[in-house]
Amino acid sequence: MLSPLLPLVGKRAAELLAAQLEIHTVGDLVRHYPRRYVDRGKLTDIAGLEIGEHATLVAQVEKTTLRDMRARRGKLLSVVIRDEKGATLDCTFFNGHKVQHVIHPGVRAVFSGKVGVFNKKLQLTHPQFEPLDEADEIRPFLSVYPATGKINSQEIARCVRQVLDLLDDPTDPLPASLRQREGLAELGRALRRIHVPESEADFHAARNRLVWDEAMGVQLALALRRQATVSRPAAACPPKPGGLLDAFDAALPFTLTAGQHAVGAEIAADLAREHPMNRLVQGDVGAGKTVIALRAMLQVVDGGRQAALLAPTEVLAAQHARSLRTLLGPLGRSGELGGADQATAVTLLTGSLGTKARRQALLDAQSGAAGIVVGTHALIQDHVGFADLGLVVVDEQHRFGVEQRDALRGRGELAPHMLVMTATPIPRTVAMTVYGDLEVSALRELPGGRSPIATTVVPLAEKPTWLQRVWRRVHEEVAAGHQVYIVCPRVGGDNGKGEGGRDDPDSDLVDLDDPDEGADSDDGAARRPPLAVLEVAPRLEEGALHGLRIGILHGKLPPDEKDTVMRAFERGELDVLVATTVIEVGVDVPNATGMVILDADRFGLSQLHQLRGRVGRGSAAGVCLLVTEAPEASTARERLDAIAGTTDGFELARLDLELRREGDVLGALQSGRRSGLRLLSLLRHEEIIAKARVYAADIVAEDPGLRGRPGLAALVGETVGDEERAAYLDKV
Repeated sequence: MLSPLLPLVGKRAAELLAAQLEIHTVGDLVRHYPRRYVDRGKLTDIAGLEIGEHATLVAQVEKTTLRDMRARRGKLLSVVIRDEKGATLDCTFFNGHKVQHVIHPGVRAVFSGKVGVFNKKLQLTHPQFEPLDEADEIRPFLSVYPATGKINSQEIARCVRQVLDLLDDPTDPLPASLRQREGLAELGRALRRIHVPESEADFHAARNRLVWDEAMGVQLALALRRQATVSRPAAACPPKPGGLLDAFDAALPFTLTAGQHAVGAEIAADLAREHPMNRLVQGDVGAGKTVIALRAMLQVVDGGRQAALLAPTEVLAAQHARSLRTLLGPLGRSGELGGADQATAVTLLTGSLGTKARRQALLDAQSGAAGIVVGTHALIQDHVGFADLGLVVVDEQHRFGVEQRDALRGRGELAPHMLVMTATPIPRTVAMTVYGDLEVSALRELPGGRSPIATTVVPLAEKPTWLQRVWRRVHEEVAAGHQVYIVCPRVGGDNGKGEGGRDDPDSDLVDLDDPDEGADSDDGAARRPPLAVLEVAPRLEEGALHGLRIGILHGKLPPDEKDTVMRAFERGELDVLVATTVIEVGVDVPNATGMVILDADRFGLSQLHQLRGRVGRGSAAGVCLLVTEAPEASTARERLDAIAGTTDGFELARLDLELRREGDVLGALQSGRRSGLRLLSLLRHEEIIAKARVYAADIVAEDPGLRGRPGLAALVGETVGDEERAAYLDKV
């Protein structure tokens, strides 16, 4: 399968396949699968065509005429085609000079397109077409391949057939027992039948078998990762009766949910083992993950070791440090007046600390004076040392690369335990693939005391006057003694250099008092740039929200300014905070009850759900207003309506996966290399992925290095990359 193509398909074809499609070997070519099939038994006769239907037919080109377009530059190719029953049909191709060399009299081809009318005659306008050769004429199915302008589907099909004719059946990597149990075809037959099927059953069976290959490749890689992780020794930290954790539990002013108890027990058992914990805790917004993480950190501190909490932003790191100190009370004030006898210390270490504060934080971490160290990526730097790091907690996993996670985990002879947290619920199949090297726990139950959040879409395209009602609603929340977030997708102040690329920052900004200004035109004019914090805040201060105390918060502010603004908002010194998504996670201000998200259609589903979770954190109900100019029935509006219709983050996570490109999700496994995943779908193949995970775990348990199964080791390389395979096969 690693043989070069040149001797088999010729120099020109081999060069085109390599340059256009990155196909270099026999294996690359036979795994370049057809994207669809044309069933010759379901072809349409020209005489039976109806206006508006999508038709596929086989016909011969009878006549072609190339002429100039009347209204604009370019050439039209007018083609008359005739089917086997003698009926004719007109076809028109734009940029006709580009296809003239392929479509000429005498050529037989498959034509597919929507039937329209021109000059009172039926026609196909710019249809898809695939030229046929003599071999195609006798096959019941025509395979149509992903192609480019320089090498078409017919040429690819010809190369595939040449290779298949000369290819011996490859050694099947999947164990015979697995194939028999799951009713899977042998690999050689599957590869032949997916390219040259004789029936629908052929290509369905072939596709099912090849999906299994990809699922097993992924799950074996993940099982190898898990094996490599647990093979390292870790410091066992069993619960200590009468320790800091027990004192914290006794002082808690609320009762843990059943879910928090269950997940806490799983983590406690993991920490007691002599192999590193590697667990992901996912929970909806407000599910109480911070308490779960703190209890794990206290168990480790009870064991005489330290815990580090890694946050993606300085705002969130500072917020976490304050939250942990508040939750701990006297138990978090070691060495301070009023601190408990058994207290620990919580230290904040970020890149923006002053020299004196940073030096002290480094000393506290190095000496062990700080049992809990909270920080950003600054914690990963080589010069940051720990006396005895026993646990790393990573908040908002999706914002960190695997390399950043592993930088802390890889230090010292004993590996620290790893607890990963995310407030973005993860569909089951994503958890089994992208996060498949982690054991997964889910918090689905919300603690008592969380207030409901009412979410409403504000559709400015149909109801522009609703914007004034939005600002009145903000005034009402503030008048009731509460606070409001206003979220914009952009910082601004970039003089045309930022997102949107405008020359004048105010030229096409929507007027926050007159919502009609700056709206997208009906004639398809370019969409205006996203609204920005630095442009929205002053206009609100001078106009619709005049008289309210308004602050701004975004990622470009100096860290000390960000902290000052956030503290002022927490203390109630600001009524309104105009911010970017820097507030998306971890920010906890119970008095903030309102949120207005401008240009809400510019955000993803999960991001909107995270933002919404910043309100309703106290005793008063929350309100979230999604302001959009997206027209009714558009995909963007469907997404916003979905957010408004449910507060279940797990349901939204699945919908988000349906709306996103799965390749973006699966690509996280492959570090930018050319994808080896061509058929596997997180949505359609959940059952196969779940079964493959079990098989892979059993196989790696029996043969940790896959040394006795070279075919499976090669499958890992084909699927997720040779670097991945080498990294984990060599460690076990």
